[in-house]
Amino acid sequence: MPTQLTPYLAFRDTAREALDFYRSVFGGEYTVSTFGEFGVGGPAEKDRLMHGQLIAANGMLLMASDRPDDIPLESENSISLSLSGDDADELTAYFAGLSEGGTVGVPLEKAPWGDSFGMVTDRYGIHWMVNIAGEAA
Repeated sequence: MPTQLTPYLAFRDTAREALDFYRSVFGGEYTVSTFGEFGVGGPAEKDRLMHGQLIAANGMLLMASDRPDDIPLESENSISLSLSGDDADELTAYFAGLSEGGTVGVPLEKAPWGDSFGMVTDRYGIHWMVNIAGEAA
């Protein structure tokens, strides 16, 4: 799978509702995972979306999640750019480059869902998520 750049929207506890709305606008289907499914977050967060993704009828991809309670939800961090694919060398290099002069929030390492995942805020304050799929992870 080639590397993709995907908008990733953050909400406090309305990500599922938002994905329902975007599905009504764009068509397609979405999949979701909750914090509880992966045993992370507090009791109040167990049914919130850790990750949701809508693949619209025309192939557009939109991702969304509920921001955990311990992470502020401010206008400047309500959207992240998500790089995902299976080319581990390419994506690892992107993560390293974006990290230069930036702040790593989550190191690029094996995640509970089996992929490698990391988060970084680049030197300009843009939030990035990098996910290396499956076996390449």
